[in-house]
Amino acid sequence: MRVESKKHLDDLRRAASAILDFTRGKTFEDYAADALLRSAVERQFEIAGEALGRLLKADQALGSRISHCRRIIAFRNILIHGYDAVDDRIVWDVVQKDVPVLERQVRELLGQSGCSARGPG
Repeated sequence: MRVESKKHLDDLRRAASAILDFTRGKTFEDYAADALLRSAVERQFEIAGEALGRLLKADQALGSRISHCRRIIAFRNILIHGYDAVDDRIVWDVVQKDVPVLERQVRELLGQSGCSARGPG
């Protein structure tokens, strides 16, 4: 695996891990009531979508091994360009259902390459 691809995967892993860390022990009501938490989660989704988009450009075969890769990028675009129509319930559902799967898949891909691009963390 190329170093550039590892970097994008590691950025994706870090963003997914941050989302899970930020929301651990929280409820939807906590999320909806906390503008700082919503902003932090949305920013990490933006990073994840951008990293995945760059990964697909650098190594389409590798990026395509991530489930729903195009939907992740589209979600990033909605958060950035459709900021005024973001539905907190949808974001929360993605956090709960999809981010753990994404993080696991990315960790597996990085594990297959031997290590992350930046070391532990």
